Amino acid sequence: MNIIEEYTSVDNENNFEYKYRLTKSLYKGKVGYGIEVQSKSPNDVFYEKDSVNLVSTNRHNVKTLLTKLYENRVSPIHLIDIIGEYVDKHVYEFDNFITKEAAN
Repeated sequence: MNIIEEYTSVDNENNFEYKYRLTKSLYKGKVGYGIEVQSKSPNDVFYEKDSVNLVSTNRHNVKTLLTKLYENRVSPIHLIDIIGEYVDKHVYEFDNFITKEAAN
C-alpha cells in the first residue's frame, strides 16, 4: 500500500489532529484505491488509525469520498460505519477482474 495523497485537519477545540490518506494497492495485478484515516492527540497520548485498502478501482470516486470524510472530520473509529455500504457496492469491480482473468 502506497500513500499517494494526504490531507490534515486540526481540531483545536478537542486538541486532535486528523490525517486522511488516499492509498494505492495492487490486487491480483489490478490497481485499487483505498482510504486511511488517523487521529492523534499531542504526544500521541491518544492514537487511532483505520483503513480500507481496496475501496474502488476508480481513483476519482475514492478521492471524492475521502474529501467528504475530510470535510466532515470523520474519525477512524467511524470510518467503516460511514464508508462500509459504499465499499460493498463497489467490491464487484475487483470480482469482475478476477472472473475475466479466470476465464482466460
